[in-house]
Amino acid sequence: MEKMKKNKKDFLTLLDYSNEEINYLIKLTEDVKKNGDKYCKILKNKNIALLFDKPSTRTRISFEVGINQLGGKCLVLDSKTMQIGRGETYSDTAKIFNSYLDGVIIRTFKQESIETIAANCDIPVINALTDKYHPCQILSDLFTLYENDLLFKEGMKFVYMGDSNNVLSSLLIGFTKLGIDITVGCPQKYEPDKELMDSLKAISKKSGNKIKIINDPILAAKDADVIYTDVWVSMGDEESTQKTYDLKPYQINKNLISSAKKDVKIMHCLPAHRELEITSEVLDSQNSIVWVQAENRLYTQKALLTFLYS
Repeated sequence: MEKMKKNKKDFLTLLDYSNEEINYLIKLTEDVKKNGDKYCKILKNKNIALLFDKPSTRTRISFEVGINQLGGKCLVLDSKTMQIGRGETYSDTAKIFNSYLDGVIIRTFKQESIETIAANCDIPVINALTDKYHPCQILSDLFTLYENDLLFKEGMKFVYMGDSNNVLSSLLIGFTKLGIDITVGCPQKYEPDKELMDSLKAISKKSGNKIKIINDPILAAKDADVIYTDVWVSMGDEESTQKTYDLKPYQINKNLISSAKKDVKIMHCLPAHRELEITSEVLDSQNSIVWVQAENRLYTQKALLTFLYS
């Protein structure tokens, strides 16, 4: 496979990556999944840390296993047991990371925190989730669509249904970069961030994609090839009875998907709150590609690490 020269050492948001780089990562993931042994020494003698301020299942396991499979060593850190938890600044901590480590993967709250760390060290910094973006998840989503011959299918209708959050923001960025249309089904009060939408206009004009926001869930799902959802209450947010009530019509259930195509694919980044944003009947159905989507986190993250360290 022809090597593409990288021009970014960090992975903080897909806004920093070009159409060509994202496409390259998708194709590289395909090769990593098929020919994993080729990449078993990519991280030889490299020490990569995972710094997590939020709970994690798929992100932690996929990165930890992926680093091991690439020949590296993984350190799992918890800010509560580090000096960050006692007030040491992120910039000071970054300088220590720079001295000891070959890279750091961070799952935290504020996007500004990870940007501060990246600005104060020379090693690659990867955003494993912030309140603002979740770029690693979207790499897996894009590859899963590609693997199912849907990503570049002419006229493909992809619908994200529910709450506007870090996953939707990153989906909007990824789809806009690649020039792929995306429909958002959500109540008016939960529409995507205006600042982000304004920033995507220039990219959209160049790539040619269209973003549609539809407040009627049945209309949004009509003739969909893919319907994607996420939890309605994100980590760190307080439970909201009002929000759950507002989003109830957007639940992915048998009635809603009946307006989509018969072979519609169902996606969810997990964890799922069954019978809330999605029913078990749909999540466990033959239409669901959720479990492959989750498995692909391992391969896309190995591809990302290969890209950053090759």
